[in-house]
Amino acid sequence: MEEIHEAIQLMEQDKAEEAIKALETFIPTAGEDEKFTIAELYMQWGMLEEAKSILIQLSQSYPNESELKLMLAEIYIDLEEDDEAIDILNQFGPEDEEYMGALVQLADLYQAQGLFEVAEQKLLEAKNIDPMEPLVDFALGELSFSNGEYQKSIPYFEKAFEAHKVVADVEVGVRLAEAYAATGEFEKSMEYYQSTASEDPEHLFRYGFIAFRADRLDIAVNIWEQLLNLDPNFQSVYLYLAQAYETEGRIDEAYETAQKGLKVDEFNKELFHLAGLLAHRLGDKEASFHYIKEAVAIDPGFKEAILFLVENYKQASDEEAIIELLTHVIELGETDDYYKWELARAYNEIESYDNALNLYKDAYNTFKDDSDFLSEYGYFLVEEGRIAEGIDIFTRYLTVEPTDSVIEEYLDRLKQNEDSL
Repeated sequence: MEEIHEAIQLMEQDKAEEAIKALETFIPTAGEDEKFTIAELYMQWGMLEEAKSILIQLSQSYPNESELKLMLAEIYIDLEEDDEAIDILNQFGPEDEEYMGALVQLADLYQAQGLFEVAEQKLLEAKNIDPMEPLVDFALGELSFSNGEYQKSIPYFEKAFEAHKVVADVEVGVRLAEAYAATGEFEKSMEYYQSTASEDPEHLFRYGFIAFRADRLDIAVNIWEQLLNLDPNFQSVYLYLAQAYETEGRIDEAYETAQKGLKVDEFNKELFHLAGLLAHRLGDKEASFHYIKEAVAIDPGFKEAILFLVENYKQASDEEAIIELLTHVIELGETDDYYKWELARAYNEIESYDNALNLYKDAYNTFKDDSDFLSEYGYFLVEEGRIAEGIDIFTRYLTVEPTDSVIEEYLDRLKQNEDSL
């Protein structure tokens, strides 16, 4: 073993090449125990192919040696050679002490291959062997959770949680919190989040989100503030924290949070939109327009932001701004006919009647069952002297609103006037 000790010392002295060379030179004359030790060292040093080669050779001499099988299976898994790992693990039988561990590993491999039913069968077999083993319950919970079967995962996770709060570096309480949240039991979810001591930003974000969904804004705000103290660059939290502040009526804090968020997430259209709405509420119209325009620049299909601009341009009687905005988004490929309707209105206001007429015509097929559109379009046509077309539109209107006596009388007068011509 002297050669092996020398190699270990060389590795500890950061002389990796010399250490590896020493072992390679020694392997041809090494005994089987020494080769096994070298394989262990190779595994520790990340030399998996070299370790695999030695272990395959040893396993040919000792085909029933369980430790060799498990080590080989571990290497195959690390090398993502799942089929080879499955072949080895399937060699274990109920008589082997390692059988239950092999079943759990097999389940994990089958799950990775999408064979969820086979994976569950292996885990249920392991549970029959030891019904009280929390690792098996955890594995069954993870399998159900990963398949979206959240309700099914809960009893397994609860049994595992009774024995271990953390399994395989996973906080079981967090899993339970997420499972309960997915089934709509937000209060139960929050209980499990509160039971964990996790300061993981993702967990804190989820905890705050569940509290937000459960209308516990006090908890959500507190948790998200804690999260930002730990990680000010956690982008996703700013939008929701600003919304929580807004809901609580803390508009200044909401606006400040949105502005801070935009410094770390400068392409978040939702955050730009919210900042614009908050600026508007605070009376800063210039900032409001700036933020909303940025949201539209990021996503020309952001209808809510576009309509905000349109409505505010209307209030300012700025039809030219409406025309510029909607013409631009239509040119970019946005096909919402509501934009054409609004554009028609704007052209009508500036007395560009031909443009208005063409846009009303384009929008008609979409809004032919919309009474507001039909009424507006009909009056426009009559004012433009297109009486016959106006009669057709008002006739259509009355099929949508047959009890509107005012339009009915107006239509009758139109028909009489047309007949008298």
